[in-house]
Amino acid sequence: MRISFLLHNAYTIGGTIRSTFNLAAALATHHEVEIVSVLRYRETPAMGAPPNVRLTHLVDLRRTSAHYDGDDPRHARPARVFPRADGRHRQYSRLTDERIGRYLSRLETDVIVGTRPGLNVHIARQAHPAAIRVGQEHLALSGHGLRMRHEIRHRYPLLDALTTVTEADAHAYRQLGLPGVRVQAIANSVPALTAEPAEHTGNVVVAAGRLIPVKRYDLLVRAFAHVVAAHPDWRLRIFGRGDTTGDERRALTALIDSLGLNGHVFLNDHVGALEHELAKASIAVSASDRESFGMTIVEAMRCGLPVVATDCPHGPREIITHGVDGRLVRPGDVDGLAAALCDLIRDTALRRRMGQAARQNSARFAPDRIAGQHLALYQELLGRGPGKRSLGPLRESAHRARTAAIDTAHTLRSTARRAVRK
Repeated sequence: MRISFLLHNAYTIGGTIRSTFNLAAALATHHEVEIVSVLRYRETPAMGAPPNVRLTHLVDLRRTSAHYDGDDPRHARPARVFPRADGRHRQYSRLTDERIGRYLSRLETDVIVGTRPGLNVHIARQAHPAAIRVGQEHLALSGHGLRMRHEIRHRYPLLDALTTVTEADAHAYRQLGLPGVRVQAIANSVPALTAEPAEHTGNVVVAAGRLIPVKRYDLLVRAFAHVVAAHPDWRLRIFGRGDTTGDERRALTALIDSLGLNGHVFLNDHVGALEHELAKASIAVSASDRESFGMTIVEAMRCGLPVVATDCPHGPREIITHGVDGRLVRPGDVDGLAAALCDLIRDTALRRRMGQAARQNSARFAPDRIAGQHLALYQELLGRGPGKRSLGPLRESAHRARTAAIDTAHTLRSTARRAVRK
């Protein structure tokens, strides 16, 4: 089977990139797999290229490259196919519209997979009808604004299937009413350990993820102040990079100083091999207000760590079994978070027992198992036979005509707004 993934930027660091690389590598053991990065800013992928997977790109933005596209006048004009409602719209252009459309129309593959809403729209509108068209959702429907939901409701019916990373999010998409679209929850995968699992000898609690407000590291730091009051020999290590402004790191540093937690709470840059840091800890923690999945939770469990996490939408409750391999607490509950951590700190036997259960239960996220679920979906769709994988010629023609009418109306509204501003 030939499988192609369309990715925003395969050359940087991110959860969608990591999960796509994991899936592609697992599929490539028995199938022909390629990843097409719309944009390329650097020579080599920051996360390392997946083995046996062909990696290519459509728009080259390396200034040292002989094929640099940044000076192309089309790159200065805003995209018309990639939806404005997608948060990455400013990075897309008439040039990306053209390159993606040409790639999709000429692509000879069995399955083409999009990895974010804007790219799913491209696939829905431009992919060759002979290919299975699958959209992936790595965030949650609730995290999209009204304009993006409108795009999804209108464009996605030309997809054959949509996969989400949680059953809760799959349910939300089914409620949208996307005719003819198979909506299925398939979790992200996490590769097997290359390091030894945690031995639970270090008095360390670990947290990992981007330094952004939704992760609620401020809540975690406040909770850990209560932990330190009862267990002053324990430490909290937070691994993650913030945005380019560094505002969140500065705010957290100031909070740590104000609570007198220097020497107890440490902010560390993201490390390439996080599992080595996880293995030094005895407990993992996540204080997020919202998680689309929770890759770092699974990574911690695979290292044999019990995880204390807020029971936020959508991921943690579908990963952690409360009281078996971790604890779930109410989002925003400083005291509850501190109490759950202290329970595990006080009881070494409980900590080890939960850690062992966590490692066993995390096996369901092994790459080969997750890849098998994707393959079963692809094979089912392919098995429908020619002419049965889309809306049919009449409905598809009507849908494309409606798409063209909406695009025209959108262009007219944009022109009118620009005229008013002038």
